[in-house]
Amino acid sequence: MKNILIVLLGPTGVGKTDVSIDIANHFKCEIISADSRQFYREMQIGTAVPSNDQLKLIRHHFIRFIPVNDYYSSNLYERDVLKLLPSLFEKNKLVLMTGGSGMYVDAVCEGIDDIPDTDPSIREKYTCIYKEQGIEGLRIALRILDPEHYEKIDLKNPKRIIRALEVCETTGRPYSSFLVKKKRERDFEIIKIGLERPREELYNRINLRVDKMVEEGLEEEARSLFELKHLNALKSVGYSEFFDYFEGKISREKAIELIKRNTRRYAKRQMTWWARDNEIKWFGAGDSKNVINYIDNKRTI
Repeated sequence: MKNILIVLLGPTGVGKTDVSIDIANHFKCEIISADSRQFYREMQIGTAVPSNDQLKLIRHHFIRFIPVNDYYSSNLYERDVLKLLPSLFEKNKLVLMTGGSGMYVDAVCEGIDDIPDTDPSIREKYTCIYKEQGIEGLRIALRILDPEHYEKIDLKNPKRIIRALEVCETTGRPYSSFLVKKKRERDFEIIKIGLERPREELYNRINLRVDKMVEEGLEEEARSLFELKHLNALKSVGYSEFFDYFEGKISREKAIELIKRNTRRYAKRQMTWWARDNEIKWFGAGDSKNVINYIDNKRTI
């Protein structure tokens, strides 16, 4: 049997963790996290890291393995996962990767464009522009340096715009010139499985999960990271809303309301990302039995 990477996808809150444990238990395999927010040690409650019992039951990789102030990217993730996989395949022909970060999943499954490393001082320059001029300052710069990418990028995402600008300035080339999107061959098979729920049910689960995070101490976790709020890793749902509350911009109740709303919006963007991938076989969330049967059938073909 060839080595097989099972990829379990789905929007935040859909129930990937429980199904991933069922799959890993059945096939006696290890799990690679593809949730980019779970990489950071200090971000536990707000990123819905698997419980201690789940982490003891199944060995997980790429969970809370770097400090929040470390730079990490989909390029580095691709490199690190491909370096790890051979040793995991020696123990088991099946390895499970699960998470909701589409760009990181695609990096492992399809490869990522070779984009050069950039000068941190250039990133800092554009971060200062963002602080002083807002996102419009970044948009104007990108429209000048790379009008082609300007037409395609999410113009509401400062992190993505800054990334494009720092590459433009470091290399003297438009960021878009590096995006060739050539799929790379892998020496293992890939089985992609998606989990879904009716929208109302998913959104209700998200709302309840945010309430649970708050009960478990999300506010305190965010407060402990407040001095680091300028870091890219912390410009994410669950933290940035509480930072605004700490600065007196919004009420605590409004912060929690916005965390729920922004998490629902994030889930919607995740589903839009995967809608273009016809290699994904979709199952109802919680349907571990049929997911396992599907994997069993695919691996014997």
